[in-house]
Amino acid sequence: MSHNRTIDPESVPLLDIVGNNRPLHDEMLDAIRDVFESGRFLHGPAVTELENAVAELTGAKFAIGCASGSDAVLLSLMALSIGAGDEVIVPSFTFFATVSAVERLGAKIVFVDIDPTTFNIDPEKVKAAITPKTKAIIPVHLFGRAADMTELHRVADEAGIRVIEDAAQAIGATHRERGAGAWGDIGCFSFYPTKNLGGCGDGGMLTTSDGELAERLRLFAAHGMSPRYVHRVVGIASRLDTLQAAALCVKIKHLAHWTESRRENASRYHELFADAGLTNDITLPTDDPAGKHIWNQFTIRVPDSRRDTLRVHLSEQRIASEVYYPIPLHQQECFQHVDCAPGSLTESERASEEVISLPIFPDLTIGEQRRVVDGIASFFAACKASAA
Repeated sequence: MSHNRTIDPESVPLLDIVGNNRPLHDEMLDAIRDVFESGRFLHGPAVTELENAVAELTGAKFAIGCASGSDAVLLSLMALSIGAGDEVIVPSFTFFATVSAVERLGAKIVFVDIDPTTFNIDPEKVKAAITPKTKAIIPVHLFGRAADMTELHRVADEAGIRVIEDAAQAIGATHRERGAGAWGDIGCFSFYPTKNLGGCGDGGMLTTSDGELAERLRLFAAHGMSPRYVHRVVGIASRLDTLQAAALCVKIKHLAHWTESRRENASRYHELFADAGLTNDITLPTDDPAGKHIWNQFTIRVPDSRRDTLRVHLSEQRIASEVYYPIPLHQQECFQHVDCAPGSLTESERASEEVISLPIFPDLTIGEQRRVVDGIASFFAACKASAA
């Protein structure tokens, strides 16, 4: 059992945020104390330090702090002047913020299906969805695996459209040795506490290698104001506060180690599930042969409408799990006005019915992973016994 574990030792949690932060407790408090003593709660030096660190990590030339990953997507669209009459291609199998930003600006949402193996947007379907009104695509690097940016970049270049990477779950991921967030025109990151690099509240970051675009992003994130009280565009107030940046500057030094721990846990799950003879009962997520998967989630598929029953079984054994995401966005009430041809998003719908995410946080122990696998094995053993 990890010496950092803070929750019930008889349970297997989905995450242990407190335990993960505990070894850094004093260093983080010192960093936050320095901010208090400086009084520079906004635009403090820790913000610049974190921006530089994220730019270096991703390989982008510029990084711009903002208030959240959701704001990052919104600011990207604003900086690219996307609005009414423009079409933006998005996946339906993703978190709400990816698509809500398009809706807020009055642009037209164009949902496209996913690749069932990667859970990421399908480049061929993106290509088929492009029209003369298409202004941008927003590929999401879901669960920490980079989308096929080689093909998406080619498709976008041929059509002359912009690419906004939603890398909220993928800080440190790569595709063909280039970092997530450095492929498109703009990359969007989240520091929500449950992310691989999680803050002490909300926070976000934008990346780009276009200097002019970087200035526009900063402008839109500061009420469109430059110089003070002179407003060139209608922006929003979206700042990464110095307290969050200070804590994140401490944590980002450990991100590579945490990522390797997640990758080791993913590899071990594959071994344990194979040893338990479960590979015919569930579909395991695959590593990325064209890049570095950082495993924000370890998401299996459970066929035959057994997913929810399995979750109940695991809960009874005090093993946590979660479903990301139970309702694809094209089926959400707030997006019912979006045109979506029947049968065009079958993989997104199937994924929402089958997926279940298992614990994979860095401090997860081998014993805990065995408990997870044993819990799933006992479920399928009971299913087979009842069918006999």
